[in-house]
Amino acid sequence: MVRETQVSLSCFIYPLFLVDGVNQKIPITSMPGIYRWSLDLMLKEIEECVALGIHSFVLFPAVEDSLKDQLGTYSYSSKNFYLSAIREVKKRFPEVTLMSDVALDPYSSDGHDGVVRAGEIVNDETLPILAKMALAQAEAGIDIVGPSDMMDGRVGVIREALDDNGFTGTSIMSYTAKYASAFYGPFREALDSAPKSGDKKTYQMDPANKIEALREATLDIEEGADIIMVKPALAYLDVIALLKQNYDVPISAYNVSGEFAMLKAAAQNGWLDYNRAMPEMILSMRRAGADIILSYFAKEYAQLKKERIIE
Repeated sequence: MVRETQVSLSCFIYPLFLVDGVNQKIPITSMPGIYRWSLDLMLKEIEECVALGIHSFVLFPAVEDSLKDQLGTYSYSSKNFYLSAIREVKKRFPEVTLMSDVALDPYSSDGHDGVVRAGEIVNDETLPILAKMALAQAEAGIDIVGPSDMMDGRVGVIREALDDNGFTGTSIMSYTAKYASAFYGPFREALDSAPKSGDKKTYQMDPANKIEALREATLDIEEGADIIMVKPALAYLDVIALLKQNYDVPISAYNVSGEFAMLKAAAQNGWLDYNRAMPEMILSMRRAGADIILSYFAKEYAQLKKERIIE
């Protein structure tokens, strides 16, 4: 009755990893219980989640190296299995909300979020590619495009491309404060998308910086972002709270793969009570001010709620 912070299933977005093919359910060793799914089995997974009360999903493609090139052209190809999957999911489950990933790294032979020239990430050359990618996803039926690349100006370019082509209702959830974090390792295993050389520190944020998140948020909102994100979540609760206090748009938090993996590992070793620690972790993000939480725990949270293990 007097609880200040509530967690409802409607605040979750459940990440799913997609591979091409049929009857594929490939375990991700560093993320127990999380898999790469082929579309046929992913549809069954979505059906199970919907039955539990999870209605929002973000899809990430694991692309074969043979389809990758320096400019990520497969990202907007009519033959892209990711775009075909979006169409099929929306056909089967028109009621669910689907979010995409907009960045070059799943499609780039360099493994970076932007175009690489002579060892440097070239921001402005990347922007038209991101716009093409976002437009192709909107045409396939995506509800929310998620630019995760951290290129300067990409929100405005994507918003303009969507609006000019009649997709004024397609939302943008910008990865606004995306830090150059050590907690992304399992995700890069899942997509095989680690940089082939260098790192992402020239375009992702320095973990030491907080005020910079305000500048990034102001720019993204001015360019047309509907929702702004902090990633990772657990080590950046102060940044979530800072954005919540300063902006009136919805704030999302990405409860990333490393946060998932370390709690799973501790629970498997008997060091933590999973059924208590996991909901507490989620609650901390909500308490900090996150309206939306992207989390690999979403399905299990819904199962615990159904079993009345958590309120």
